[in-house]
Amino acid sequence: MTEKESQEIDITSLMRPELAKLEGYEPIEPIDQLAQRLGIAPEQVIKLDGNENPYGPSPRALAAIANYPYYHIYPDPAQREARAALSRFLGIGKECIIAGSGSDEIMDMVLRVFLAPGEGVINCPPTFGMYPFLTKVAGGRVIDVPRGEDFSLDVPAIEAVADDAKLVFIASPNNPSGNVVARQELDALLATKLVVVLDEAYGEFAGEGFTSQVPRHDNLLVLRTFSKWAGLAGLRVGYGVFPPAVVQAAMKIKQPYNLNAAAQAALLASLADEGLLRERVQALVAEREQLAVALAGVKFLRPLPSQANFILCRVVGIEARKVWERLREQGIMVRYFDLPRVRDCLRISVGLPEHRKALIKALQEIGGQLGR
Repeated sequence: MTEKESQEIDITSLMRPELAKLEGYEPIEPIDQLAQRLGIAPEQVIKLDGNENPYGPSPRALAAIANYPYYHIYPDPAQREARAALSRFLGIGKECIIAGSGSDEIMDMVLRVFLAPGEGVINCPPTFGMYPFLTKVAGGRVIDVPRGEDFSLDVPAIEAVADDAKLVFIASPNNPSGNVVARQELDALLATKLVVVLDEAYGEFAGEGFTSQVPRHDNLLVLRTFSKWAGLAGLRVGYGVFPPAVVQAAMKIKQPYNLNAAAQAALLASLADEGLLRERVQALVAEREQLAVALAGVKFLRPLPSQANFILCRVVGIEARKVWERLREQGIMVRYFDLPRVRDCLRISVGLPEHRKALIKALQEIGGQLGR
């Protein structure tokens, strides 16, 4: 053995072995990649797969980003301005608020605060894939409690395994089905003494949520984001409304400068332009209802009721994946999940009226091509 060979090591042998088996989170394809593959301009792509806001950020947010003078200075690690503004916005004390790089980072903080290796986290599929993914990254154990055929929560089944878990993640509205958790369901979950992490990423499209209930419950944590209603998905701006003790623990372990200066400037400006953003939310809710009617008119689709900015459709008589592929060939991106219970479904984000018209036209053509 040469000296060089004796010094070589297998670096992978030093990695956490359970991560070798972990499947990565499957993201959506960027517009520029699909456009390049199809040989079309990026602006010709109709992107209805990421639940983004087609109106984009508030003009005030764009101006605030452009005019911010201190990008050469680290942002405030205590997030004072952002937390104070969110406190006024929510009517909740700033001691209950923490901000971060999207609600995904807040989820990761929560798991690092509460979860020891091997402890259980209840997941209610089909739902947002980040919950089991982040649990496994944190060394936790995923306990799946599937939803009903109508995608409602199986509360008795959750209660039955509550003693074997520490947290439960609930999305309301749920992604990808669009249905919300009822107050009595939330009360039952809180009574189990689990840490209930309620993800309200799409809450603004459903009306009033449960952030106001956090001060009344020591085990309720609510997640919110500016990605959807405020059009800041690319900047990654999220926040959590937690009991003060949880905020203190999360502030202690988070990356010091996790809310970057541009994101904070956009957050503050968005809240100052709340009226315009609320108008856009209402426009998207109205468009959601028109999209639901149009989709119901497509012979092979069965749209489900939704209180989010997307609609889940069952595909009948044709393979959902084939429809997804045909739409992509035309530069129309919707979401297909190769997962149990939703393999016969497509999730379609609410876009602008012109997006709806192009989508329906394409779907009708695809139905004709595939005999439906």
